[in-house]
Amino acid sequence: MELAKSLTLRLALAAALAAAVTLAVTACGGGSGGGGGVPLTALPVSPTAPSNPTEPAGETPVQPTDPVAEAPDDSFDTYYNVCRGTNPKCYNDWGAFASTPDRVLVYSRTAGPRHAVLGTPMGAGLNPVMNPDNVMQAGLVRMLSAEGITVDWTEDVAVLSSRINNYKAIIFASSNRDTLWNGAVNTSQDAARTALRNYMRRGGGFVGLHNAFGAEYNWPYYEGLLGNANFYNHGPNRAGDVEIVSDDPSTKDVPKRFSFQDEWYNLMPFPTKVKFLAKVDTSTLKPLTAAPHPGHADFHPVAWCQYYDGGRAWLTTLGHNAHSFTADLSGVGAIEFQKLVVQGVKSAMGLTPFCTE
Repeated sequence: MELAKSLTLRLALAAALAAAVTLAVTACGGGSGGGGGVPLTALPVSPTAPSNPTEPAGETPVQPTDPVAEAPDDSFDTYYNVCRGTNPKCYNDWGAFASTPDRVLVYSRTAGPRHAVLGTPMGAGLNPVMNPDNVMQAGLVRMLSAEGITVDWTEDVAVLSSRINNYKAIIFASSNRDTLWNGAVNTSQDAARTALRNYMRRGGGFVGLHNAFGAEYNWPYYEGLLGNANFYNHGPNRAGDVEIVSDDPSTKDVPKRFSFQDEWYNLMPFPTKVKFLAKVDTSTLKPLTAAPHPGHADFHPVAWCQYYDGGRAWLTTLGHNAHSFTADLSGVGAIEFQKLVVQGVKSAMGLTPFCTE
């Protein structure tokens, strides 16, 4: 009897408990109809559900991308130990020449073979009397003066070393060999070298014409100033066609092709990290070169520019013949050549944008 009562009580308690569980489940999320409960099973997770609750449903979050690697900066030349090339970061814009008049110095001292276009050596000091045969120097004075630029000239290395900072540009007019070495003094014989280097570092302008490429062979800094280039040899003085290869303030309005006459220097080493401005069409050169250099048959540059160690350098191997500098413009290509040189000097001075990218 007692056992039956106990069994009946247990069955009643179990039924009551089951009813309570069903009621709780229905209240927590039952179906939409008549109150039946739902099974306590795990609901599947949608594969498109955003992991971030703040993102709109159905949109896939944008994955971050790796940053684009910057191109390596090769502006610093470890061989010459300077910043050089076409990047303006290599220019020291310190304002050192902000109050300097528009004045340049033509330097034509020769310490070796002297080109006929330079004429008889001039006397010492600044602005010595010019000889009638100083055609290159007189031509530069004339054509730059016509642009409102004051031009001084000298063949005195002591003048260069002491006055170089008075000019917005220094023009090496076929000055050759150890043109910056002063053997007349007992000490500081390399003072002009130091002066030129510091002049470039303060933002000065350098223009090298023709046999300036035959100067300072034993000073690596100067070779770098020329664009990592030096004169090696040349063929016969002959005609050829110059082609402008880059748009630049120095080549503005110069015909894309013009006839000229020169020695067409072969270079060793060949210029690097520069902006090439003009070349000679080697198919117009007959012969191409003279032994033993094979010549630059594929690409023979004749003018280029670069920033160098804080300053600006504009360079051309052209300028051998006297008729390229005369006022009567009778020489083949003289008009185009003189325009190119004048605009190159102005860009090195900072009067126009320099060596634009």
